[in-house]
Amino acid sequence: MSARVLVVDDERSMREFLEIFLRSEGHSVRTADGVGAARAELSADDFDVVITDVQMPGGTGLELLRVVQGESPETVVIVMTAFASTETAIEAMKAGAYDYVTKPFKVDEMRVVVEKALEKKLLSSENRRLRRELSQGRDRQVVGSSSAMRRVLDFIAQVADTRANVLISGESGTGKEVVARGIHRASERRDAPFVALNCGAIPENLLESELFGHVKGAFTGAVQNKAGLFEVAQAGTVFLDEIADLGLQLQVKLLRVIQERVFRRVGGTSDVRFDARIVAATNRRLADEVREGRFREDLYYRLNVIEIPLPPLRDRRDDIPLLVEHFVEKYGRELGKRVDGVDGDALARLQDHLFPGNVRELENVIERAVALCRGPRIGLDLLPPGLTERRSAPRSTTALSRGASLDELVSSYERGLLLEALEQAGGVKKRAAQRLGISFRSFRYRLEKLGLDGGAEEE
Repeated sequence: MSARVLVVDDERSMREFLEIFLRSEGHSVRTADGVGAARAELSADDFDVVITDVQMPGGTGLELLRVVQGESPETVVIVMTAFASTETAIEAMKAGAYDYVTKPFKVDEMRVVVEKALEKKLLSSENRRLRRELSQGRDRQVVGSSSAMRRVLDFIAQVADTRANVLISGESGTGKEVVARGIHRASERRDAPFVALNCGAIPENLLESELFGHVKGAFTGAVQNKAGLFEVAQAGTVFLDEIADLGLQLQVKLLRVIQERVFRRVGGTSDVRFDARIVAATNRRLADEVREGRFREDLYYRLNVIEIPLPPLRDRRDDIPLLVEHFVEKYGRELGKRVDGVDGDALARLQDHLFPGNVRELENVIERAVALCRGPRIGLDLLPPGLTERRSAPRSTTALSRGASLDELVSSYERGLLLEALEQAGGVKKRAAQRLGISFRSFRYRLEKLGLDGGAEEE
């Protein structure tokens, strides 16, 4: 990979040596004899890598590091020190340097450090591009700008081009398949098939044939060979929704597919090579399923290499206006109707609703409203009856009028406090616990008790 490199050192011999070496590696090289000259070079051109000495007349390499971070934050900095000082190296790394080398160094050592620095820059640039495309441009299916959804988008960007299996967890209706498709579209497999299967929607005696295919005569009705989803998805992505519904016998066969990258058709005698990424999803806690003996522990760890937890809609209310706009546009186009949006009262009512069905419920509400709408905007009268009561009505009177128990009232109030603390803490659980004056362990226990799992443990 060719790169633009700036070498900064007050010793002419070192500058010339590195220039000759780096040019022989195919890089474009500029040199500077100090911080002042380096600043002029940085102002005139963009560089992928800066290699700088630490001790120089007229300014140190650490000072130059701060200049680079301010003027060209995407540039990777490598520091050279002749003093073999651990303290200097630690200071440079803490300040943001990618790596350091100690003079005198071997050519191979510098080659490896530069190559790894360029890999880091390329990965960082690609992640930024993917995040930008996923949140603003090409993939408008993954909708959201809240802190919770930004974390999801960051996850997608980071894992898209890895080979690691991904487990997407979250309540029903949170958009697990949407995220799986987002991972596929952002990956190098985007031009290959994306094949989805709901493991709970197909009878277990037919599921094996759906996954692995069958040969003619394997069972009654098998009148010809049939390719399974794993075969259809070659070089692409297999999405296994509701993976917790997979029977133990099929779990064993799936484990072999993941470990050996081969499978065998039902009734077949030869192995078929398998090359596709597996993304699984569940609305249950798989760790609990393992503990209860309903899910294999070894398969759980094979699938759960990277977990992406999806927040329920009640934990990302800031995204409701964006989602409403997205669904109004989608169903207006599908139904051939011109609907400009939702009026203020209707939007406020939507934001008040708890949405136990999450994004899927909101989508159904908007599809119904667009279908019934006769004017340019959706009003309160087009929302379903279940949304006509405001969630913010006084809890004590409305709940008691429905005959709610004290435990229900206390749980509802506790839920509200936990969610409010999380929101104020930017989704960070430890900070939210501090706001409530309780331990992190107690806060996490209360979240789990109430079925809440939003937010990150630490920043």
